[in-house]
Amino acid sequence: MACEEILKAVFPFLEGTDLATCMIVCKQWRDIAQDDYFWKCLCSKKWPSICKRPSPPTVTYYNLFQNFHKRQYRRTILPPKLSFSDLEFYIDIWTEEKIIFSDVVPGPVLQKGIWVPPPGICDVLRFHLEGPEYKMTLPVEPRFTIPLCQTVSVSVLVGRKDTNKAACIIKKSLFDYIDRTAYRALAFDYLDFSSPMFLFVSGVRAWISLLFMDHGNEGALDVFGIEMDFCDAANSEDEVLWLLDMLEWK
Repeated sequence: MACEEILKAVFPFLEGTDLATCMIVCKQWRDIAQDDYFWKCLCSKKWPSICKRPSPPTVTYYNLFQNFHKRQYRRTILPPKLSFSDLEFYIDIWTEEKIIFSDVVPGPVLQKGIWVPPPGICDVLRFHLEGPEYKMTLPVEPRFTIPLCQTVSVSVLVGRKDTNKAACIIKKSLFDYIDRTAYRALAFDYLDFSSPMFLFVSGVRAWISLLFMDHGNEGALDVFGIEMDFCDAANSEDEVLWLLDMLEWK
């Protein structure tokens, strides 16, 4: 059997990456591997319905497989128009109807990397804080204690110093989940994008957590820090700033 016939018999059984590797062996292998029949075989395994057409939706099946067979790498986004120095955050926390924390936090203070957690926190919480996800953290000074029998709620507004406008991030949501393993109490709210430009952007949550330590009191939380993130949709400083810029500013 001729070499060309052997290759044509073997190539249909190869995976896409292996077939692509064959194209760089020599000119003969490349010419044979470029036959769109082999790439149609690969596409039929991933998208059988596409191969029911008399011709591919793209120029060739090779082009279709090359563009869509794996997840595209995240593209670089443009620099955001906002910076944390343009922002200040208004954070208020209540137990029942009593205010226990109220502060105006400059944007750079809430930025990642500004605060080093105190010694004595549990390993699970430390690993979380040191993880790669983008988180904004704030130390609580002085610390406060929350009895577990009380309902705790939070609201967060953000102001822009460049336009003198404000937007709502969290509208008095409850801390209704306490993770005793990670020593965090969590609340969230859905962001409001009212501009027609962002009509189809929905379901993006802002999360805020109370970070606490264990001092043997099962009936109360000793809160030493606050964390906020938008990890549903934004996982870098630039992405967070773009997301905040999309809010309904009034």
